[in-house]
Amino acid sequence: MAENMCLAEKLRAGQTIVSAWASLPSPIFSNLFLKGGYKVITLDLQHGLQTAAEARDSIKDIIAGGGHAVARTCVDDFKTASWLLDAGAEVIIAPMINSVADAKKLVEFCKYPALGARSYGAFGAMLNSGVPMETYFEGANQKTLAIAMIETPEALAALDEILQVDGLDGVFVGPADLSLTVSGGARVEPVADASLEMQKLIAKKTRAAGKIAGIYCVSKGHLQHSKAAGYQFMTFGTDATLFINAAAEAAQALD
Repeated sequence: MAENMCLAEKLRAGQTIVSAWASLPSPIFSNLFLKGGYKVITLDLQHGLQTAAEARDSIKDIIAGGGHAVARTCVDDFKTASWLLDAGAEVIIAPMINSVADAKKLVEFCKYPALGARSYGAFGAMLNSGVPMETYFEGANQKTLAIAMIETPEALAALDEILQVDGLDGVFVGPADLSLTVSGGARVEPVADASLEMQKLIAKKTRAAGKIAGIYCVSKGHLQHSKAAGYQFMTFGTDATLFINAAAEAAQALD
């Protein structure tokens, strides 16, 4: 039964989800993640090398392989958020959401009326899932998630108000940018004590608001800390890093 649940249903049922992070420009990496055991794959369009078209093809393959597709968009690229949902993504993670106005803009492009203003016609999602548009539409506002990235002092200061935005399903911490911006550009320390305390506070406030707390994890230890802090959706394992590390180990096999 759980295997047939969408990602939103799994998260709302209290499951802890660990997603792979795909940054390279080919659907083959999503396929390899699925073969490796991941059920959820986050496609990084902000800092990754893939285009929207390559992300579309990855989404198709992820759905065909029985997985769940998440997409992190570029800053202020709300129209692409709608397009990726139309292609079949289940979750949009939007970076640099610093205010209530930003959060409302994200909801506007990710949710159908009356919550938002998303345009009707999810052609790719319909083809990939095999359900008619009417059926997709009926459950879309509950089954697709709008997640705001918290990664600046402005976002921290507005967090309580951001969490009250109707239609926003949760937040996602970018720990590197959060440490960078809070320090005024002096440090990138995602697992420093001060950074971990900020992350813990964000998770606590998010869970208290009844919303989903997500975070990018930089190590196994950080993953465990984040779970203990209350994060339910965590990304860990980046395609390029995993390949480089495995290649380095293989290249030294005879040393």
